[in-house]
Order: sequence, then C-alpha cells, then structure tokens
Amino acid sequence: MSHDVDKDLVHQVQQGNKRAFDLLVLKYQRRIMRLLARMISDPAEVEDVAQETFIKAYRALPQFRGDSNFYTWLYRIAINSARNWQVANGRRPLLLNEYQNEDGETFSALDTLTDINTPESELVSRQVASAVKTAINELAPELRTAILLREIEGLSYEDIAQTMDCPIGTVRSRIFRAREAIAEKLRKVREGTN
Repeated sequence: MSHDVDKDLVHQVQQGNKRAFDLLVLKYQRRIMRLLARMISDPAEVEDVAQETFIKAYRALPQFRGDSNFYTWLYRIAINSARNWQVANGRRPLLLNEYQNEDGETFSALDTLTDINTPESELVSRQVASAVKTAINELAPELRTAILLREIEGLSYEDIAQTMDCPIGTVRSRIFRAREAIAEKLRKVREGTN
C-alpha cells in the first residue's frame, strides 16, 4: 500500500505538483537521516547531505520510471550522496556512532546492547557491542552498506540489490561475508584474543 501511495505521489510530482514532493520528503526524511547518520558522524553534515539527497531526487524524479520502489531509489541516492561527501572531505566512514529512534531519542550502539542487570553482564555486553562496532567499521564499504541495509534498516535482499545496483546473489554474498567477519571478531572476544 505504501508503494502505491509513493507511486501516486511520484506521478503527481512528475505532473508538476511540488506539494506532492513535500509529502515524500516528510515521509522519508527521518529514515534518510538515520541512514546517513550511520555513515557521517557530524549531525550538521548529515542534515546537509540529507538535503542534497532530496534535491538530487527532486531533479531526477522526471526520469524516475518506477523500476524500483521510490524508497529504494531514494536510498541509493542517499548512499551515493554520503559516499560523495566522504570522498570530498577525505574522510573514512564512521558508522554506528549514534542514531535516533522514531521518537527522536538518541542512542549509541553500546546503549542498545547493554544489559544493566549485573556489572559482569554489563562488561560483557559492552565488549560484544564494541566488537560488533569495530567489525562493522572495518568491513569494506560494500559489505558494510549491505549488512546495515539488511540488519539495521530491514530492507529485503531485492531492495538492497536495487539500492546497491548489483545482482541479488552479490547482495547475499556480501551479507554472508559481513556476518562471517562479525562472527570472527566476536569469537576472538569470547576467547579473549581480540
């Protein structure tokens, strides 16, 4: 149903209704900013790149044919905008710093994995969270993007393939390799060999 609403709004924008695009921005702004916040650490830069993403989407919308969902297409633009920003600023991606939930509350990756029942369980949870964060940040960009889109954003393999502009088999391989790298890092933490 959301796909049908998006399709209708896109058609309205293509017919010259600028208000329809405002509705698409309102619908997806938070999700795009959450995605970008995982790739760019500076909140002000996240806002700038999000704005750039929507500007690029608006300009490209007349050529949008609907071969993929609007949301998937917009994600691809956001990821490419973030990569361009990273290259332009000579920065390595910094991921999983902080993110906001739907209510606007900010959490760090460690907050979401912390068990406060005992000091021992808190320490173990922090070690696991740190290992996961390190493992994800050490992944090659295409592996990191694939695992984040799957595990954090909850996209389907098909949507990830469209977003990353690659075959679904490649997506499956990237996610498998990312999970293996994360599991290896966790195994080392369990064994105390970091």
